[in-house]
Amino acid sequence: MSATLLKNATYINEGCTSQRDILLKNGLIERIDTSIPADDSYEIIDCRDMLVLPGVIDDQVHFREPGATHKATIATESVAAVLGGTTSFMDMPNNNPPAVTIEDIMAKKDIAARNSYANYSFYLGATENNMEEIQKINPAEICGVKIFMGSSTGNLLVDKDEALYNIFKNCHVLIATHCEDNALINKNMEEFKAKYGEENLKPYMHPLIRNHKACYKSTKKAVDLALETGANLHVLHLSTEDEIELFRPFADISLEQRKITAEACAHHLFFNDKSYERLGNRLKCNPAVKTEEDRKALISAVEQGIISIIATDHAPHTLEEKNQPFYKAPSGLPLIQYSLLAVLELVHRNELSLEAAVTALSHNPAVRFNIDRRGFIKEGYFADIAIVKNEEFTVKPVDIASKCKWSPFLGYTFANRVMHTFVNGNHVVNNGIFVPNNIFGRDLRFNR
Repeated sequence: MSATLLKNATYINEGCTSQRDILLKNGLIERIDTSIPADDSYEIIDCRDMLVLPGVIDDQVHFREPGATHKATIATESVAAVLGGTTSFMDMPNNNPPAVTIEDIMAKKDIAARNSYANYSFYLGATENNMEEIQKINPAEICGVKIFMGSSTGNLLVDKDEALYNIFKNCHVLIATHCEDNALINKNMEEFKAKYGEENLKPYMHPLIRNHKACYKSTKKAVDLALETGANLHVLHLSTEDEIELFRPFADISLEQRKITAEACAHHLFFNDKSYERLGNRLKCNPAVKTEEDRKALISAVEQGIISIIATDHAPHTLEEKNQPFYKAPSGLPLIQYSLLAVLELVHRNELSLEAAVTALSHNPAVRFNIDRRGFIKEGYFADIAIVKNEEFTVKPVDIASKCKWSPFLGYTFANRVMHTFVNGNHVVNNGIFVPNNIFGRDLRFNR
């Protein structure tokens, strides 16, 4: 493995901005110093006028393999990931068939070992009757257990009180939840159908059907269960201002000690309910993108550390599927290739500090999931690096690496672009271009 010397690197780490040389060698960040002499064998990158960031760790993606490879594969979506500066991902279990056994997880890891350019881990899906499989989990090898407390893509809904309590009480690893109240959503849907007719439902109605109350009720239920049982709870993709208040009481606890945390997704921070006018079904996702007030509150909660992590919920569907009438179109959108740029756009607009962005995208996922030696720019850590240049970049169809070949950011001009990405010291994106090779990412390890 060749060594790379990053000269004149302005890097962000643990809330501080520093300028140093950084030597990547043998897959690790070997040395950080004021001036590191160049060796003839080194690849040298002058990072002047660029930002050197720890690679993004995305704790929520749907790469669709196995079972829906017409939408995406681990190979295609990992290319999109590294092009966007994401160096590690955690994939959800709602495959076809769903990943609800250790054997299922091992099969997905086998695919990733042969195809993923980013580092990877996989959640085990919870059902009402797979506690035996949950208890087989080796905490060092699996990121967590996913519970769909509200239905989404797939058939992993767990909403019966007894089953939920049993999982919360007896699960020995982190529980990640999708929180929406199904009964309320179904009631709202029937009311909208009765009023407008199913064929006349429109995308802008999505946040009114999957509304604030449905999110808050389910999220509160998860938090209350965690407090009652002592479970290690991570609530995914908050979408409302109301939900934030459920996590404020824990914000003063260090993240290392915190057992109840929350995540926000890039699309809930970037778009609002007015965006449905332009994007239509392409913005349809669960939970729904809501109001501008919700968007601003979520950003503020990230800045304050109430929301610990920014992720994507990357969930590609084909355009053919998305172009169906609203009530038939699936929920989910591809985001991973442009999530870092979207968050940096919030920084560019002075809506979020750069330090808070890096903390939520890289540091906190590593800390919350106890990931071994990733998420920071430190000597001895794995060399997972994203290098970003302050240069305008307009998203064009030819740029999109996701297999579905569309993006909600198509045509948008970002203030920055990802120039280089390193995964375990491997230079997988060079001057904004993916570098195909036979060196793949690694199975994440967790210090638990």
